[in-house]
Amino acid sequence: MVKDWPQMAKDMSGAVRELRGGAPEVMKGFSAIARAALEAKALDTKTKELIALAIGVATRCDACVAFHAQAAVQQGASREEVMETLGMAIYMGAGPSVMYAAMATEAFDQFAWDRLDEDKAG
Repeated sequence: MVKDWPQMAKDMSGAVRELRGGAPEVMKGFSAIARAALEAKALDTKTKELIALAIGVATRCDACVAFHAQAAVQQGASREEVMETLGMAIYMGAGPSVMYAAMATEAFDQFAWDRLDEDKAG
Protein backbone atom coordinates (compact mmCIF):
# COMPACT_ATOMS: atom_id res chain seq x y z
CA MET A 1 0.00 0.00 0.00
CA VAL A 2 1.39 3.39 -1.01
CA LYS A 3 -1.02 5.56 0.97
CA ASP A 4 -3.96 5.18 3.30
CA TRP A 5 -6.52 6.95 1.10
CA PRO A 6 -9.50 6.71 3.49
CA GLN A 7 -7.35 8.32 6.20
CA MET A 8 -6.22 11.01 3.77
CA ALA A 9 -9.85 11.83 2.98
CA LYS A 10 -10.64 12.07 6.72
CA ASP A 11 -7.59 14.23 7.41
CA MET A 12 -8.30 16.55 4.47
CA SER A 13 -11.95 16.87 5.51
CA GLY A 14 -10.74 18.36 8.78
CA ALA A 15 -8.38 20.71 6.96
CA VAL A 16 -11.17 21.80 4.61
CA ARG A 17 -13.47 22.46 7.60
CA GLU A 18 -10.74 24.70 9.02
CA LEU A 19 -10.49 26.53 5.70
CA ARG A 20 -14.28 26.87 5.58
CA GLY A 21 -14.11 28.67 8.94
CA GLY A 22 -11.29 30.95 7.83
CA ALA A 23 -12.67 31.83 4.40
CA PRO A 24 -16.41 31.23 4.72
CA GLU A 25 -17.62 33.29 1.75
CA VAL A 26 -15.08 31.79 -0.64
CA MET A 27 -15.91 28.27 0.55
CA LYS A 28 -19.67 28.92 0.25
CA GLY A 29 -19.03 29.90 -3.36
CA PHE A 30 -16.91 26.80 -3.95
CA SER A 31 -19.61 24.59 -2.40
CA ALA A 32 -22.22 26.16 -4.68
CA ILE A 33 -20.02 25.43 -7.71
CA ALA A 34 -19.56 21.82 -6.56
CA ARG A 35 -23.31 21.31 -6.07
CA ALA A 36 -24.09 22.79 -9.49
CA ALA A 37 -21.35 20.80 -11.23
CA LEU A 38 -22.40 17.49 -9.65
CA GLU A 39 -26.12 17.87 -10.29
CA ALA A 40 -27.33 15.09 -12.56
CA LYS A 41 -28.47 16.48 -15.88
CA ALA A 42 -27.20 15.14 -19.23
CA LEU A 43 -24.49 13.28 -17.25
CA ASP A 44 -25.28 11.36 -14.08
CA THR A 45 -23.41 12.06 -10.86
CA LYS A 46 -21.37 8.84 -11.10
CA THR A 47 -20.04 9.86 -14.50
CA LYS A 48 -19.19 13.30 -13.18
CA GLU A 49 -17.27 11.77 -10.26
CA LEU A 50 -15.33 9.58 -12.70
CA ILE A 51 -14.45 12.68 -14.70
CA ALA A 52 -13.32 14.41 -11.50
CA LEU A 53 -11.18 11.38 -10.62
CA ALA A 54 -9.53 11.54 -14.06
CA ILE A 55 -8.85 15.25 -13.65
CA GLY A 56 -7.40 14.61 -10.18
CA VAL A 57 -5.03 12.07 -11.73
CA ALA A 58 -4.08 14.31 -14.66
CA THR A 59 -3.43 17.29 -12.36
CA ARG A 60 -1.63 15.11 -9.78
CA CYS A 61 -3.81 16.12 -6.82
CA ASP A 62 -3.60 13.49 -4.06
CA ALA A 63 -6.54 14.83 -2.07
CA CYS A 64 -8.65 15.07 -5.24
CA VAL A 65 -7.88 11.42 -5.97
CA ALA A 66 -8.92 10.48 -2.43
CA PHE A 67 -12.18 12.42 -2.43
CA HIS A 68 -13.25 11.43 -5.94
CA ALA A 69 -12.27 7.76 -5.57
CA GLN A 70 -14.42 7.71 -2.45
CA ALA A 71 -17.27 9.47 -4.24
CA ALA A 72 -16.98 7.05 -7.20
CA VAL A 73 -17.47 4.14 -4.79
CA GLN A 74 -20.41 5.92 -3.14
CA GLN A 75 -21.99 6.52 -6.55
CA GLY A 76 -21.70 2.82 -7.43
CA ALA A 77 -18.84 2.96 -9.93
CA SER A 78 -17.39 -0.40 -10.85
CA ARG A 79 -13.68 -1.11 -10.89
CA GLU A 80 -13.99 -1.60 -14.67
CA GLU A 81 -15.46 1.91 -15.04
CA VAL A 82 -12.65 3.32 -12.92
CA MET A 83 -10.01 1.53 -15.00
CA GLU A 84 -11.48 2.92 -18.23
CA THR A 85 -11.59 6.38 -16.68
CA LEU A 86 -7.96 6.09 -15.60
CA GLY A 87 -7.03 5.03 -19.13
CA MET A 88 -8.36 8.36 -20.35
CA ALA A 89 -6.45 10.20 -17.63
CA ILE A 90 -3.24 8.45 -18.70
CA TYR A 91 -3.93 9.30 -22.33
CA MET A 92 -4.34 12.98 -21.44
CA GLY A 93 -1.58 13.21 -18.82
CA ALA A 94 1.14 10.81 -20.07
CA GLY A 95 3.76 9.24 -17.76
CA PRO A 96 3.01 11.18 -14.56
CA SER A 97 -0.64 10.20 -14.92
CA VAL A 98 0.39 6.52 -15.02
CA MET A 99 1.80 6.92 -11.50
CA TYR A 100 -1.30 8.75 -10.28
CA ALA A 101 -3.59 6.25 -11.99
CA ALA A 102 -1.87 3.50 -10.00
CA MET A 103 -2.50 5.46 -6.82
CA ALA A 104 -6.11 6.15 -7.85
CA THR A 105 -6.61 2.40 -8.34
CA GLU A 106 -5.30 1.80 -4.85
CA ALA A 107 -7.57 4.55 -3.47
CA PHE A 108 -10.67 3.14 -5.18
CA ASP A 109 -9.86 -0.36 -3.92
CA GLN A 110 -9.37 0.83 -0.34
CA PHE A 111 -12.69 2.68 -0.31
CA ALA A 112 -14.44 -0.28 -1.97
CA TRP A 113 -13.00 -2.67 0.63
CA ASP A 114 -14.12 -0.34 3.44
CA ARG A 115 -17.60 -0.31 1.90
CA LEU A 116 -17.67 -4.12 1.74
CA ASP A 117 -16.62 -4.29 5.39
CA GLU A 118 -19.38 -1.84 6.34
CA ASP A 119 -21.96 -3.82 4.36
CA LYS A 120 -20.92 -7.05 6.07
CA ALA A 121 -21.04 -5.45 9.53
CA GLY A 122 -24.37 -3.73 9.04
